[in-house]
Amino acid sequence: MTKHARNSRHLQTVDQPTTIAVEVPLPLLGAFANIENSFFELCIDSGQQVLQAMMEQDREDLCGPRWKRDPDRSAGRGGTTQSEVTLGGRRIAIKRPRVRSKEGEEVELPSFAFAADRDPLDRHALNAVACGISSRKYARSLDPLPEEIEDRSTSKSSVSRRYVAMTTKQMTSWLTTSLGDRHFPIVMIDGIHMGDHLVLIALGIDSDGKKQVLGLREGDTENGQVARALLRDLLDRGLDQERARLFVIDGAKALTSAIRKIFGPLAEIQRCQIHKRRNILGHLPDRLHESVKAVLREAWSLGDAKVAKRRLERLASSLEADHPGAAASVREGLDETLTLQRLGIGGTLYRKLRSTNAIENLNSGIVTYSRNVKRWQGGSMVIRWVSAAIVEAEKKFRRVQGWRDIEKLIRALDAKEQKQEAEAKRVA
Repeated sequence: MTKHARNSRHLQTVDQPTTIAVEVPLPLLGAFANIENSFFELCIDSGQQVLQAMMEQDREDLCGPRWKRDPDRSAGRGGTTQSEVTLGGRRIAIKRPRVRSKEGEEVELPSFAFAADRDPLDRHALNAVACGISSRKYARSLDPLPEEIEDRSTSKSSVSRRYVAMTTKQMTSWLTTSLGDRHFPIVMIDGIHMGDHLVLIALGIDSDGKKQVLGLREGDTENGQVARALLRDLLDRGLDQERARLFVIDGAKALTSAIRKIFGPLAEIQRCQIHKRRNILGHLPDRLHESVKAVLREAWSLGDAKVAKRRLERLASSLEADHPGAAASVREGLDETLTLQRLGIGGTLYRKLRSTNAIENLNSGIVTYSRNVKRWQGGSMVIRWVSAAIVEAEKKFRRVQGWRDIEKLIRALDAKEQKQEAEAKRVA
């Protein structure tokens, strides 16, 4: 330090205190004296004492100081009673001070109402299931309490009841949400099997590339009735029937028929190319797989849908003599595998929409979420679990890659709308 700095009034040496005084509330002193096992037990014991002090303070605010006459007081002390509060995913017993009004009615203590709230308990159970903890192992997942403290609400049946109540409430809110505020030019639809049940799920992608699960329907197969029920539910909740949009599906005929019936000529259907390739190769011997995959890959990578169609038709003709089943599979739904190319969509967005991988990744997450379920007890249980898994999965949703090209897709769909309007006016 320079001579000028040592003489400066602004840079004088400050003596650091050798001791620090910390004020400790009186209820904590007993805790520090009694707890020897662990810091967790210390926190529990001290927390109980602090809560008791808070409740006693609330009672004093309502009833006035103890042993002091106050003719204006609105309530009086009523002893104590055994009650429960929420602690770390369980309920523990405490003694609660009682307050009664002049009319003899029980008066609630604000501090006790906060500590006894069951919402944190319910959320803890929901998060535990989301993390893969079964209801049978729920109690083992919690930190152990001191031996003198008994806990409740940790049994298998108790956790199951809370989970059912929470997921039912969550499902009701989610399945009734309006869809009218956003435009979803892209809708992916696929089914997932849960035991003997099949759940048909619709995943929407808006103009900004953000994903949202639009709805679901439970049935036994991907039949037309289940598909139509799903689509009508989307319409009832605000999905615009007069807008052209792209539907990406795995190729189920019942689903294609339902989309055509509900949305008519405004629906553009893109068949999943991965499913189509799998179906074609299923009709061929192993020695032809690589050559046929090369032709399919080449055709589906072309920017011109007409050229791609001619290439696939030549492939079907070459397979006709020896493998008629494979040839028929190539021709079946051929135009629907080229929808994105016909609309002029390429690049990253094309690669992401040419298959149903986005919704199948969601289905994989649903299976992982429900892996602890050993027996499905009816469709209601299936819907609850699938809805809860979807809500959990939506927290990790990201924009679809290539989302900036969605505007190009929207322009192509708008042009289709205008063409249909012109055709309708001409017919009229």
